[in-house]
Amino acid sequence: MKDLTQGSIPKHIIEMSVPMAIGMLVQTLYFLVDLYFVGRLGDVALAGVSAAGNTMFMVMALTQILGVGTVALISHAVGRKDQVDANLVFNQSLLLAAILGIATLVFGYGLAGSYMGAIAADNETITAGVTYLYWYMPGLALQFALVAMGSALRGTGIVKPTMIVQMLTVVLNVILAPVLIAGWGTGRPMGVAGAGLASTLAIAAGVVMLWIYFRRLEKYVSVERALWRPQFPVWKRMLGIGFPAGGEFFLMFIFMAVIYWAIRDFGAAAQAGFGLGSRVMQSVFLPAMAVAFSAPAVAGQNFGAKLPGRVRETFLWTALMSSGFMLGLTILCQFNASILVSGFSSDPEVVTVAAVFLTIISWNFVPTGFIFTCSGLFQAMGNTWPAMLSTATRLLTFVVPVAWVSTTPNFEIRDVWLLSVMAVAIQAVISYLLLRREFGLRLRFTE
Repeated sequence: MKDLTQGSIPKHIIEMSVPMAIGMLVQTLYFLVDLYFVGRLGDVALAGVSAAGNTMFMVMALTQILGVGTVALISHAVGRKDQVDANLVFNQSLLLAAILGIATLVFGYGLAGSYMGAIAADNETITAGVTYLYWYMPGLALQFALVAMGSALRGTGIVKPTMIVQMLTVVLNVILAPVLIAGWGTGRPMGVAGAGLASTLAIAAGVVMLWIYFRRLEKYVSVERALWRPQFPVWKRMLGIGFPAGGEFFLMFIFMAVIYWAIRDFGAAAQAGFGLGSRVMQSVFLPAMAVAFSAPAVAGQNFGAKLPGRVRETFLWTALMSSGFMLGLTILCQFNASILVSGFSSDPEVVTVAAVFLTIISWNFVPTGFIFTCSGLFQAMGNTWPAMLSTATRLLTFVVPVAWVSTTPNFEIRDVWLLSVMAVAIQAVISYLLLRREFGLRLRFTE
C-alpha cells in the first residue's frame, strides 16, 4: 500500500501514470502489430475485425462497473486506514468478475451473429467479424479477473506489478499475432481467427501472472476464499459507483455502432478506413488516459482522508497533463494524419478515409482529455452519475443528428466526424459544470 494523502500531488500523479503509460504504450504496440497483420488480410477482414472489436466497448462497460467501484471503495478504505474493508471489497470484486465473465461468454456467443448482421457492410464482413469474436470471446471474459486484480492494486496506490504483467502479455501477443494470423513458422495461417486467439492466450497468461502475484507477494489485500460468499451490501456500494461509469462505455458502444450503421452503404473499404482510424486513435489516446486513470486513486485516497484541497489540486494537475498530451497529438494529426495510418493498408480508399477521420476528429482530442480527467474525479468522489449524464448528452447532440443526416441526399462520411467534434466539445463543457457542482456538494468537510 502507498499513502497518497501526503507529499506532492503532481509527483504522485507522475509516479502512478508513468508505469501505466509505459504499459499502455506497449499495449499500443500490440494494437499496431495486430492492425498491421489484419490489414494485410484485406479490406473485408479489417472491416470485420474493426466492427467486431467495437464489442470491446460493451465489455469495457462491464469492466468499468467492476473496476471503478473497486478502485473507489478500496482507495477510500485506504484513506480511512480500514484494511478489513479494503480486503472485503477486493474479494467481492473477484466474485463479481467470475459472474460477469460467465455472462459474457453466454451472451457473446449467442448474439455475435445478430450484432454483426446489423452493422456490417456485406456477408463477407459479417463472417470475418463473427469468426474473430468467437476466438476472442474467452479473452473478453477473462478481462474481468484482470481488471479486478489490477483495480485493487491501483486503489492501494500500487501500479508497477500491473504494468509489468501488462507488458509481458503484450509481448506475448505481439509474438503470437504473426504466428497465428499469418502462419509464421507454422505454415498454417488462421487469419482473423488467429487475431482473436492471440489476444485470448495473452489475456489468459496475464490473469495467471497476477493471480500468482496476489497469492505470493501482495499483503494489504489478499485472496481469501472465505470472503467470496456474496455480500450484497458490498455489491450495492460497488455497483452504485461503477454502474454509471460502465454506462459511459455502453454509450460509447452505441455511438460506434451508429457510425458503422450510418456508413455501411459506403462499403467495406469505408468501414475498414473508419476502423483503422479509430483503432489508431484509441492507441495514441492510451498515454493520456494513463494520466487520467491516476486521478481516481490519488484523489480517492485524499477524499477518503477528507482533504478537499488535495482533491482539487489533483484535478488541476491531471487536467493540465492529460490535455497537454492531447494537444501534441492534435498538432501531429493536423499536419500529417496519413503518416499514422498509411502503413496498415495498401488500399488508397481505406487510407484516405482513415486520414480524413483523424484530421477532423483530432479537434476532439483536448476536450476528450479533459473529459477523462473529470470522469476520474467523479470516480474518486464516489459519484459517477454526472459523468454518465455528460456522455448521455451525445445521444441528442450526435446520435440523433447522425441518424437524420445519413438519410439526406448529399450525405458524406465527413459529416459524421464534424458532428462528433461538436458533440464532444459540448460534453466537455457539461462535464466541467457538473464537476464544479460536485465539488461544491462533496468537498464541504474542513481540512
